Amino acid sequence: MASKKPTPASHTRAADTTKAVDEFMNQLGHPFKAEVRAIRRTILAAHPAIAEGIKWNAPSFRTTDYFATTNLREKAGIGIILHLGAKVRDLGTEGLPIQDPEHLLKWLAKDRAVIVFRDMGDFTARKAAFEAIVRHWITHV
Repeated sequence: MASKKPTPASHTRAADTTKAVDEFMNQLGHPFKAEVRAIRRTILAAHPAIAEGIKWNAPSFRTTDYFATTNLREKAGIGIILHLGAKVRDLGTEGLPIQDPEHLLKWLAKDRAVIVFRDMGDFTARKAAFEAIVRHWITHV
């Protein structure tokens, strides 16, 4: 399957900017703040078309639409919810075909999954697999 080349959507809201995420992170009081920063760097480095903003009161990431949101309320560490934005897509009976050889994804629906990292060590150990999932995921957004 040929990969689509995502391009960032033009967003004009102040919340759809790196500046908004920087300000949010400066104010964030969270036990996994270092992990959130590492996840943020990794997602942004996965593809040059990825941009960021604040959506659902958390750092979120987009290409043509938002596709990932940091789950700051995760009880077992820090989570990233991967989704397909606001557009309804027909995914058939199988759901989204994402390669996940390390079984990081916990599917919440056919178009939505979460990855939870227990701590920085867990994130570091699974960073390469996470980045590969992000690169594959954005081809579906």
